[in-house]
Parts: sequence; C-alpha cells; structure tokens
Amino acid sequence: MENRTPLRLAAAQPACVPLDVGENALAHAAAVRAARARVVVFPELSLTGYELDAPVVSVDDPRLTPLVEACAETGALALAGAPVAGDHIATLGVTGSGVTVAYRKMWLGGAESRRFRPGDAPAVLDVDGWRVGLAICKDTGVAAHAARTAALGIDVYAAGVVEAARDAAVVDERAQRITAAHRVWVAVASFAGSTGGGYTEAAGRSGVWTPQGEVYARAGVEPGESVSVRLD
Repeated sequence: MENRTPLRLAAAQPACVPLDVGENALAHAAAVRAARARVVVFPELSLTGYELDAPVVSVDDPRLTPLVEACAETGALALAGAPVAGDHIATLGVTGSGVTVAYRKMWLGGAESRRFRPGDAPAVLDVDGWRVGLAICKDTGVAAHAARTAALGIDVYAAGVVEAARDAAVVDERAQRITAAHRVWVAVASFAGSTGGGYTEAAGRSGVWTPQGEVYARAGVEPGESVSVRLD
C-alpha cells in the first residue's frame, strides 16, 4: 500500500511473576512505554507465565488497567498472552480503548491439550494499513497455520512463544521457513527467565526477521529486554 505510514514494531520479553496478572500488567505497561512502538508483541501466556493451571483472564479484568493506560498514552496495540474463557490460550489485543481476545491458539503442544481447546480460525489485525497475522508458539511450526494466515493477506506474522534455552534455534528455523514460504516480516516475542511447564531457563532472544529471512533485530536472553524496529 503506497500511502501507508511506516510501522514501528516491537517484541518484548518482560520479567514475569507466576500467576500475578497485576504485577505482570505493570511490567507490560513499562515495556510498552519504553518501546515507543505502534505494535508491541509479548510472549505466550505473558500475563500469567506459562502456568497451565492459571485462572482465565477476562477482557474487563481491572488488573489490566495499567496496560490499557500505557497503550492510551503511546497509541500502541499490545499483543499480550493469557488464558481466556473457553478454555483457550489466547492473544489479547490491548489498546487505549480496552481489551479484546484477538486470537486463540490453534495448535496446542504437549500438556496443553489436557486443559485447553484449540481455536478454530486464524486471525489478522489491520494496523494503519499493515496486515498483522497472529500466532502462538506451536502454531509457528505448523506450515498450514502460516499458510492459512497468509492467505488472508498479511505483511507481518507476529507470534508469542515459550521455548527452552536449549531449543533457541527452533525459533530461527521456524521464522526462516515462514519468510521463505510467504515473504512477510516475522516478529517473535520469546519468554525470557524461568516459568512453569519445566521452563527453568527460557530462551529469550526475541527478534524480527525480514521477508528475505535475515535477522533484522534481536534481543538477548535476559528478562526485560526488547527490540523495536521500523518497517517501511
């Protein structure tokens, strides 16, 4: 689209307190303010940690108010991870106007299926003329997911993930497969630090890949790091 403006995109990996939505929302709010981006992507289940017994988070949960306020101040769309009613692992779309369930994870991994149900459709958000497709963790390793999402017309494939440090290369491999197949930007927010599900050392290394498969920006392995890039 010739007339659309550049998109400032960030991938953040904030520190996470297990099951403490209020404290984690404050960390998300700080990350949004620091990023100064139009879209900020967060890891899978970022608001609760990868705790598969975490209570669901409703879109009107008052603990999310600091994050809504940060988005109002900055004009950002935050894509945060949480369990939602249904039971689904979801991406919440947070703006200054409030919170919606933007996407429900379609491909569940490991023990997730003992509690959660898969979502039934891919999702794309239009942000200032940019089409942002959404994914969560195992989705990124399923070629059909990227294909179905890309078929809706996307410029960016944005995912929140949790990977162990020993599996850090998995994120790169998947991002490069997606860019090779669909020639889109890929943004991955990857959990850093430790969390439930056996992830005593998560990978971090959130990043953005160009449509040609090159690493455009990369965070380190520590909680609190992020990357912010301008897409033209």
